[in-house]
Amino acid sequence: MATNGNKSDSGVSVVVRDAGATGRPVRQATVGLWKVSDDESDGAVRSMLDNPEALRAHPDQPADFFARWQARHRVAQAHTDRDGRARLPLKDIEPGYRYYAVYEHYPFAISQFDPEMDRALELLPSKGIVVQTNGTGDNGIPGVPRVGDRVELIAQTDLTVGPQWGITPPSGWHALPDSPQRWVANVTEPGPMTSRLQFWFAHMSGAAGQRRALVDDVQTFHVDEAPVQKISGTVKASLERTSSQFSEDTAFWTAILNCTEALSFNTYLKFMDYLFEGRDDSAGLDDFEQQRFSRATRDEYTALRKRRLLPFTDTDAYRLVKAATEAFVMVNSGVMRTDDHQAAFTGRPDLEYLERRGIPVPGRTLLSVFNKQYLEQGDGYTALPYLAIIRSKLPELSLRGLARGGTPQEGRSYALLQRKLDEPCLLELIWSYWHEEGMLAQSVKAVARRFQNVRSPGSPDPLANMEIDGLRPLAPVLFGYIQDEQHRLTVVRRNYEYDHQYGLRLQGKAVQDMRPADTRSKFIEAFHNLLRLCTAFYRQDDDTTVKADAFPVLNALKEVHLILSQGAHNQFGDLTSTARIEMMMEQWLLARPEFREFLPSRVMVAYPEPWMDRVDAMKKLQGWSDTSVLHFRNLGAFGEQILLSVRYGAWSVVYEPLQAFNWARFWRPQVQGYVHAYRAATGVDLTTEQADTQVEATMPSVLLQKRLAQQQRTA
Repeated sequence: MATNGNKSDSGVSVVVRDAGATGRPVRQATVGLWKVSDDESDGAVRSMLDNPEALRAHPDQPADFFARWQARHRVAQAHTDRDGRARLPLKDIEPGYRYYAVYEHYPFAISQFDPEMDRALELLPSKGIVVQTNGTGDNGIPGVPRVGDRVELIAQTDLTVGPQWGITPPSGWHALPDSPQRWVANVTEPGPMTSRLQFWFAHMSGAAGQRRALVDDVQTFHVDEAPVQKISGTVKASLERTSSQFSEDTAFWTAILNCTEALSFNTYLKFMDYLFEGRDDSAGLDDFEQQRFSRATRDEYTALRKRRLLPFTDTDAYRLVKAATEAFVMVNSGVMRTDDHQAAFTGRPDLEYLERRGIPVPGRTLLSVFNKQYLEQGDGYTALPYLAIIRSKLPELSLRGLARGGTPQEGRSYALLQRKLDEPCLLELIWSYWHEEGMLAQSVKAVARRFQNVRSPGSPDPLANMEIDGLRPLAPVLFGYIQDEQHRLTVVRRNYEYDHQYGLRLQGKAVQDMRPADTRSKFIEAFHNLLRLCTAFYRQDDDTTVKADAFPVLNALKEVHLILSQGAHNQFGDLTSTARIEMMMEQWLLARPEFREFLPSRVMVAYPEPWMDRVDAMKKLQGWSDTSVLHFRNLGAFGEQILLSVRYGAWSVVYEPLQAFNWARFWRPQVQGYVHAYRAATGVDLTTEQADTQVEATMPSVLLQKRLAQQQRTA
C-alpha cells in the first residue's frame, strides 16, 4: 500500500493504494492517525509502530496491539472513498510527539508521518495482488480464448489464505476444488469479456461491525469466434429457450419464498400442536424450519408469555394462544437477521427450484451470494439494497438500536431505528385483504355472535345448533377472544389501510362513508398490467423461435414498486403484522375439531389447510358467495410473495432487463397461480390478449359484489 500525506489546515490527506504495479485504490478502508510521545513511557508502542513487520509475524499480535493501545494513541480515524482517499482531521502538531499513518486492516501497514516534509509515505504490507486470465481450448493449450473454450481466472498474492482476507469471485465463475484462488468459466459469445474480482481484508481489531477494506480488479480479454467446422452427413438441430445469467437478487427472492412458506398455516398448526398437545410433527419440515420450530419459536413464546397480560378474568387460555401466535409470526415472518440468514435457505432444494425455472445456478451457495454479494454494507449496518438507498437519504441521522421487547435504547432521542433497517418484517397486508374477502373474519365474527347468544339476522338462525360445551378447549379460548375484541383491529381500520397501501376497499355496511386522506388509486391498474405483461412474456419465453423481451416487465416492476413505496408509511408494518397475527388465530379457531359438529363440511374435498372447509361451510349456511375460499387463500399467499419481491427490490436503479427476466421466470408459478385465482374469484381474465383496462382497474370488492348479486338472482 502507498499513501500520500500532506498537512493542511483541515487535516491530513491520505491515499491508500495496492502496492502492486497497477496501484489499485483500496476503498472502504479504515485509516487511523496515531500520536505517540517521545518519552520512555511510550517506548514499547513506539517500537512496535516503527517495526510493523514484528506485528505481522503472528496473526494474533495486531489484534492484541489494537486492544491495548488504540484507545490511548489513536487521535483520528477516517474511511477511504472509491478512489482510496481519506482525510484525517489534525489541527495542530504538538512538539514531543510522533505521528503515524496506520492502515488498520490485514496485512497491516504503518508509516511515520513527518509534518515538516511534503513527500510520499509508502506502506508496503504485501507484494501486491496479481490477477491473470488464461484461455484454454479443447487441446489444453493456453492462448487467446475462442467461443466454447474454458477461461481460467487466477489470483496470485503472497498473502497467506485465512479468515483475515478473502476473494469474491465474479458472477458465473466456478471455483476449482483444488485451489481457492482459481475460477473457470465457459465463454459462449465472441467479443470483449469482463470479469470483476473483489478482494476484502478484515479489520485488525477483529471487533464486530468493523468495515472491510476492498480492492477491485477488473480483467478484460477478447474472445475470438469459434473455428468453422465442415459438417457432413445427417445434421439434427434443436431449439432452446432464451438463455439467461444469474443475478444476485435471485438469492433474496429465494429467501422470500422460503420464509413465506414457513409462515404457512400448516406449519403454524404443527407448532401449536407441539406447544399445547405435545405432538412433534416437525419431521416433515425443512431443516431450517425445524430449527425455528423447536428452538427459536419456543423461546420467543416463553418470553412473550410473561409479558403479554390481559385485564380480564378467565382468559388465560386465549392469552397463551395469542402469545404463541405472536411468537410464531415474529420468528417466521422473514426477518433478515444478520445472524440468522441461514434460516432463509434450504440448500439443494433451492438450486433445484432455480433449475426448474431455467435460471442459471450460481457457483456459490445462495446463502453466500445473499450475504456477500446482495446485501449492502453500510456504516454500522447491513441492509437490503432498497433499504440502503433509503438510508442514504437520511445521512444526518445516526442509528439507534432496540432493546429486547422493542423498547428504545437510551442515548439517542432522535435517530433511525436500526432494527427496522437491518431486520425488515417481510409481510404484506394483501394477504389479510384477500382472506377477509374470502370471509375468514366474517365467519369467526358470526361464531362469536352466536357464542354470546346473539341471533343472526336471517330466519331461521343458521347457527341455531351451535352449542359448545364448557368441557371443550375451544370454549375458554373463544371467551377470551370475545373479551379481547376491544384490543383487536376493527374492520374499518383495516379497510383504511388496505386503501392506503393498495387502493383496495371492502364493500359492506360496516365500511360505508369512508374518507381516506391518501389512497393508491393507480395500484390495481399497475399491478394487473404487470401480471398481463408477465403472461405475454411467458408466451415468448416458451416459444423457442423468439427471444423473450423483458423490458416491458422491468418497466411495470418499476411502476408497481414506486406505488408500493408511496404507501409504506404511518401504520405500514405494525398494522400488517398485527392483522396477520389476529387472522392466523382466527384460522386456528376454525380449524379446531369442535366445529365439525355444527358446521357441516364436505369431507371429500381436499382442502390444503383444515380451516378452509369451515369457512366454505359458513358461507353456504349464511348465503354468502359460493366461490371457494381456496381461491382467496391463493390470492393472498401468491400476492404476498409477488409484492414482497417488488416492494423490497431496488428496482428504481435497475436499467438492464436481466433482473426482470429472472424475476418473471422465478415467480412464474406464483404469477400464474394468482391470475387463475383472480379469474375464479372475480371472473376477470388477465391473460386475454385484448385488455379491458376499465374492468381490470375495477376494485375486486365491486366485482365480488356483482357476482354475489348475480348468484342470488339465479338461486
